[in-house]
Amino acid sequence: MLPNLLFICILSSIFTHSHSQCLPNQQTILLQLKKELIFNSTISTKLVQWNQSDEWHGVECDAAGNVVSLQLDHEAISGGMEDSSSLFKLVYLQKLNLAYNDFSILPIPKGIPKLTYLTHLNLSYAGFDGQVPSEILSLGRLVSLDMSNEYTSLTLEHPNLEMLLQNLTGLRELYLDGVGILSSHEKTKWSHIISSYAPNITRLSMRFCLLSGPLAKSFWKLRFLSVLRLDSNDLSTVVPDLFAGFTSLTTLSLIGCQLNSSFHSKLFQIPSLQNVDLSENSLSGSIGPFLGTGSFESLVLTRNNFSGSIPSSIGNLENLSMLDLSFCQFSGTIPSTFANLTKLVHVDLQYNLFTGSIPTALFEGLSNLSYLRLNSNSFSGHIPHSLFALPSMKRLHLKSNKFTGLVEEFPIVNVSSMVLLDLRDNRLEGPIPSSLFQLQSLELLLLSGNMFNGTVQLDKIRDLANLTSLDLSGNNLLVDGGDDNSSTYGPSRIQDLSLGSCNLRVIPGFLKDSDIRNLDLSDNRIVGGIPSWIWEKQLKGLDLSLNLFTDLEKPYHIPASLEKLDLHSNQLKGDLQRFVPPNITSNLETLLLGNNSFSGTIPTSLCNVSSLFAIDLSSNNLSGSIPPCLIENILELDLGRNSLSGGIPDNFPTTCLLNYLDLHNNTLEGKIPRSLKGCESLAFLNIGNNMINDTFPCILPPSLHVLVLHTNRFHGEVKCHKDWPELQILDISSNNFSGRLESVNFSSWKRMTELQGDDDTSLFTSGVIITMKGMPREYGGILSDFGTIDFSSNDFQGQIPDAVGDLISLHQLNFSHNAVSGSIPKSLGKMGMLESLDLSYNRLTGRIPAEIGGLTFLGFLNLSYNDLGGQIPNGPQLQNFQADSFRGNPKLCGFNLNVTCIRSDNNDSSEHENVEDKREVEWKYVFAALGFVVGVGIVVWLLLFCRRFREKYFNKIDDIVDGVFEAINKRRHVKT
Repeated sequence: MLPNLLFICILSSIFTHSHSQCLPNQQTILLQLKKELIFNSTISTKLVQWNQSDEWHGVECDAAGNVVSLQLDHEAISGGMEDSSSLFKLVYLQKLNLAYNDFSILPIPKGIPKLTYLTHLNLSYAGFDGQVPSEILSLGRLVSLDMSNEYTSLTLEHPNLEMLLQNLTGLRELYLDGVGILSSHEKTKWSHIISSYAPNITRLSMRFCLLSGPLAKSFWKLRFLSVLRLDSNDLSTVVPDLFAGFTSLTTLSLIGCQLNSSFHSKLFQIPSLQNVDLSENSLSGSIGPFLGTGSFESLVLTRNNFSGSIPSSIGNLENLSMLDLSFCQFSGTIPSTFANLTKLVHVDLQYNLFTGSIPTALFEGLSNLSYLRLNSNSFSGHIPHSLFALPSMKRLHLKSNKFTGLVEEFPIVNVSSMVLLDLRDNRLEGPIPSSLFQLQSLELLLLSGNMFNGTVQLDKIRDLANLTSLDLSGNNLLVDGGDDNSSTYGPSRIQDLSLGSCNLRVIPGFLKDSDIRNLDLSDNRIVGGIPSWIWEKQLKGLDLSLNLFTDLEKPYHIPASLEKLDLHSNQLKGDLQRFVPPNITSNLETLLLGNNSFSGTIPTSLCNVSSLFAIDLSSNNLSGSIPPCLIENILELDLGRNSLSGGIPDNFPTTCLLNYLDLHNNTLEGKIPRSLKGCESLAFLNIGNNMINDTFPCILPPSLHVLVLHTNRFHGEVKCHKDWPELQILDISSNNFSGRLESVNFSSWKRMTELQGDDDTSLFTSGVIITMKGMPREYGGILSDFGTIDFSSNDFQGQIPDAVGDLISLHQLNFSHNAVSGSIPKSLGKMGMLESLDLSYNRLTGRIPAEIGGLTFLGFLNLSYNDLGGQIPNGPQLQNFQADSFRGNPKLCGFNLNVTCIRSDNNDSSEHENVEDKREVEWKYVFAALGFVVGVGIVVWLLLFCRRFREKYFNKIDDIVDGVFEAINKRRHVKT
C-alpha cells in the first residue's frame, strides 16, 4: 500500500510542474512569439513580463518541459499572429486562450491545425472576422471550442455548423455566441444537428445567432447538458417548462427569446439548477413554489408579464445571491421569509405593483446585501433605518414610492460603504437627518420631490469628500449657500448639483471653485445678473429658469461643452442677436429662452449649431420672419407668443424629424407648408391665432397627437381620406370651415375611442391653451389620456353623427356657434370622461337625451339658444346646472328653468320619444275636431269627462289626454 502511495505522490509531483519548468527551446519559442506579437505594454500583464527568467505568466508546461497551456486573454494583442507565427511551433499545446484581445478584424489563422494536441480553444471576443477556416475541422481532439464574438462578422458557412460537429465529435463544450449561421436550413434545424452529432454535449451557448424553433424532440434528450444559453433567438414556439427535462441543468439563460406562454414553475424543481435568466420575454403567470431548490444562486425574471405575489417559499432559496424581478406586474408585500436569504447581494424589484410597509427585520440580517432597488412601486410607511445601516450596502434605490413620515437618524457603521442613496419622489417630511451627511463613501445623494423642510447649510456636505451629485430640488427646504462671494462651502468634487425650488436668493459662492458639470438652480428667488464666471465652467447642463435674473454680466458666451441651456421664465431683456453671437461654436442641443423680454429678430447663427434640436423662444418680443434654415434639422421648435410675421418656411427636409412645432399667437400669413408632409414624426402642431389662409391640412402625417388651428382664416370642408389614429386634441375653432358634420371621419381617430387606463404620463411638457368649460385655460402638460374636440365658431351644418359618442376618451366636446341641426344623439351618453359639453347657438331640436344625465364627470354644459323641447331629464348631474345652460330654448321646461312641466313621463327614453310624437299627432286631430273656437275650459271639462269613461269607450284616450295637457303647457310656456 505504501509503495502505491509513494508512486502517486511522485506522479502528482511530475504533473504539477509549473511554467517555471519549461524547456529552453520552448522558452526561445515563447520569446520569439513575444517579439512577433503587437500588443499594448501598458495594458498587458503577462506578455510584458516574459523574459529569460523562470517567470512565464500565462504559460504552463508539462513534466517533460513542453508548453501545454497558453493563456493570453486580455493582453491587448492587436496583430502579429500570421499563419507562420511562432505560436504554431508549440506543437504540444493543449489549451490556447486568446480571448478578449483586438485582432483588428483579422481572420482566424489557418496555422491552428498544426496544434494537433489542442483540446481547448478559446478565440472569443478577440476581434477575429470572416469565415471560420475549414482547417479547424482537423482539430479532432477538441473538447471545448469558444468562437463567440460581438462586434465582428465571424460566420459558419464553409464549413457550416453540421460539418463542424461531424468532424469535432469529441466536443463537450460549444460556445458560438454571435457567430453567423448563414444557412437558413441550419437556423431552423440547429437543435436536431446538435443533438445528432453532439449527444454528450454538456455546455452549449448560441446567443445572438438568429436561430428559431421549434426544438427537435431529440434535443430534449441531451441528458448531460448542464449549461444552456440561447439568448436573443426566436423560441416563441417553445414552452419553458420543457426545459425542466434537463435534469443536470445548472445554468439556463433565455433572455429575449420571445417566449410568450404561461409559466408553471416546473423549471424551478430541477435540483441542480443554480442560475436562471428568463428576462425580456412575455411570460405570464405566477412563480413558485420553490421546494427543495436550495442550490439556486441567481434568479432573473425582469421585463416579463409575471403577476401575483412573491411566494413565502422563496425563503427556501438559502444560497440565493442575485434576485431580479423588476419590470413585471408582481404585487402584494415582500414575504417575511425574505429574511432567510442571508446570502443576497443584489435585489431588484423596481417597476412592479408592490405595496405595504417594509418591516425593520426584513432586511436587518442581510449583511451581504450591497444593491437594493425598490423604486417605482407603491411601498408605504416609514423607511426602516436598518436599511441605511447594512454594512455592505452600496446602492439603495427607493425612488417613486409612497414612503411617508420622518427619516429617522440611524447608527453609522464603522466603515460605511454606501455610494448611492436615492429617495426621490416620495412623501418624506421633516428635516433631513444629519446621519446622511456622515456617510463618508457617499457619491450620489438624491432627495428631490419630497416634503423635507428646515434649513440646510451647504457647509454640512463639504465633509462628504466623495460626493459628486446632490439633488435637493422640489422640497420645502431653505438652502443656505452662503453669500455669492464665498468659496468656503461645499465639496470640491461635486459635479452635478440640483437645488431647484430651494428658496435660494444667491448662486452659491463655492461653485466658483468647483468643477461643476450640471447645475440646476431653477425656481428660486435669485435676482440680478447671471455672473460671467459661470460661462467659464465646462458645463454640460445649466438650468437657471424661473428666477428673477435681469441681465447677463459681461463677458458672456455659450461654452463649447454646453449641451442644454435653460433660462426660460426670467426677466432677461435686450437684443437676442447680442446673446447669440454670429460665430457661435457649441455642442448645444437644447436652448430654452422662452418667457423673457428678448427683442429683435431670430439670430440666423443658430443655424450653424448642427447639434441643436430643441429651441424655445416663445413669449418674448421677437419680430421679423422665421429663418428658413432654422427648420432644416430641428426636432422641437416653439416660437409662439411673439410678433413674428411673414409665412411659415416651406423647406422642411424629406427626412424631416420634426416632432413639435408651436407658432401660435403671431401674425403669420400664407398657407401651411406642404413640405410638412414629410415630417412623419410630427406629433404636435399649434398655429392658432395667426392669419393663415388655407384649407384643412389633410397632408399632415398620421403621427399627430395635437392639432390646433383656431382663430385663423381656414375655410372649406374638413374632409380627408386618411386617418389620424393618434389624434387626441383637435381645435379648429374660430375659422370659416363649412360642410356637414356627417362628412367628418370621427371614427378614424382611434386614440379618442380608447381609454388609456391609469397612464398619467405627459406626452408634451409644453402646454396648449384650450377653451375648457367656457374659459380659456393653459394646460402646462398634455396627459396621454386627455382628449378634446373644438369645432366652435365655424359654419358647420348637418347633424351630430352617432360616431361622436364612440370618442369615449374625450374630456371636452364643443360644436357651439355653428348651424348644426337635428337632435342630440343618445350616443353622447357613452362619453364617460366628458367634463365639458357645449352645443350652444345651433339649430338642434327634439328632447335632451336622458343619457346625458349619466355623465358623472360633466362639470360644464351649455345647450342654450337652440330649439330643444320637452322636459329637462331628471338626475343629480343635470339638476346641478343653472338656467344659463338651457336659456334660449322656449320649448324646454323643468326644474333648471323654473318652468313646471304639466306631465313627466319616466318611461324608457326611446319609448318616450315615440309616445311624444304620437301624442302630438293625435293632439292635432283632437283640435281639428273640437276647433279653436271652444275655450280652454270646455276642452278641459270634456277631457276630464272622457277620462272617467276611458276604460269603457276609448282605448287610446289616455294618450290623447296627456297630449292635450302637454300642448296646454307649451302654450303657457310660450305666453310666459
